Amino acid sequence: MRSVAILCSFSLLLFACGTKSGQEVSVELQNPIIPGYFADPSLVEYEGKYYMYVTADPWGGDSLSCWESEDFQNWTYHALNWPTKTACTSLLSNENKVWAPSVIKKGNAFYMYISVGSEVWCGKASHPLGPWENMLADQPMIPYDTTRYYHVIDAEAFIDEDGKAYLYWGSGWEWINGHCFAAELNDDMASFRTKPVEVTPEHYFEGPLMLKHQGKYYLTYSEGKTIEATYEVRYAVGDSPFGPFKEAANSPILRTDAEADVYGPGHHTVFTLQGKNYMLYHRHSLPFVSGTALRQICMQEFSFDDANQQIRTITPSRTQMFPQLAKEQKKRIEPLTVQASSEQGEYRMAENVVDRDYATRWEVADGDDEAWITIGFGKVVSLTAMEIRFEYPWKTYYVKVESSTDGEKWTLVADHSQQGVTGSPVRIPIQTEGKLVRLSFDEWSEDHRPSIWEVRFE
Repeated sequence: MRSVAILCSFSLLLFACGTKSGQEVSVELQNPIIPGYFADPSLVEYEGKYYMYVTADPWGGDSLSCWESEDFQNWTYHALNWPTKTACTSLLSNENKVWAPSVIKKGNAFYMYISVGSEVWCGKASHPLGPWENMLADQPMIPYDTTRYYHVIDAEAFIDEDGKAYLYWGSGWEWINGHCFAAELNDDMASFRTKPVEVTPEHYFEGPLMLKHQGKYYLTYSEGKTIEATYEVRYAVGDSPFGPFKEAANSPILRTDAEADVYGPGHHTVFTLQGKNYMLYHRHSLPFVSGTALRQICMQEFSFDDANQQIRTITPSRTQMFPQLAKEQKKRIEPLTVQASSEQGEYRMAENVVDRDYATRWEVADGDDEAWITIGFGKVVSLTAMEIRFEYPWKTYYVKVESSTDGEKWTLVADHSQQGVTGSPVRIPIQTEGKLVRLSFDEWSEDHRPSIWEVRFE
């Protein structure tokens, strides 16, 4: 048994900028910004909420993951009805699963471009959470390239200031020879107005994303192997959506930084809020293991150097200051101690469930057949609910929750040991007074052992 005393550790802090009334308030966000293994982010805003679409790691899933938030601090997981591997399979499709979403709003509709089976499929919905439907019935928008000249993945949409829409896509096979194609879209957003042309810049491999700033077109992209520390973000600049594009002198602008524990950052999206630009990207989970694909979503502010027509180099960090969007702060009850039946090591210790850091988690050790974790508050407190962020939001966890005032007599306050729970966060009403809360697991499989990113109490 491991007993750990928890120091006061807060990854979410409020900062007032200025002293006068009407001052701007910022919040310090911790990287990664969502719990779990996800990659290739795409973001849209709708009616005051943000929807982040991501590839589920490792190597995609049978459906697409979406996270919803009002403030970038609290995210809720959703599994979408479409795309799925089953629905997006053609006669040419290969075994690759659901990858690399790009979602964009035009008019009153949302359009999604998604890689499934090494083909690009196109969907449409009236709401970011769907229901989504394939715009081309059971056919892909861009079929598998049987010549294998390039890999048909990573489609990304871009709408210019004149309202014209474009699609960029393409990668390479065996981590080499990436090719980027572009075409203007018709008004239906599911067919091409122009013939696709190759616009591949120097050092391009995959993940194209077009930005326009002060009349210039910045084609940003990733190079290297996403399973290694070589993955990075580069960019090239042109005078039209089709280029030609010349790689910038300061490219790459985001790369591995071991001091910041950032390995293999790339396949990004960008957005602007309150006059500042932010990049969402994935990097490797910790501890970094080369050759794996368990990535996590991070965010960093970036800016343009207008004098040199460049994007300034981005220095990755463990935190990012961000506008305080939360309408109110939830009242949290902070734990003081954590005990567990066992743990796996530094990045998987029991204390990690209360450190407010999605880079770390608790996981039961090998050979532990009766896993439990107990969280203490130092005194008897009134608890109304708890939120659990399990390692995998789409898997089912079988857990019992008990409380105690003395550590000897325990009261069952929630029992999910038979039906199980899924999602993130898993919110469990507990309505109890106690000094200790214990979560116990009696059943699990090796592909999703008892493992938790965070536990929070109200």
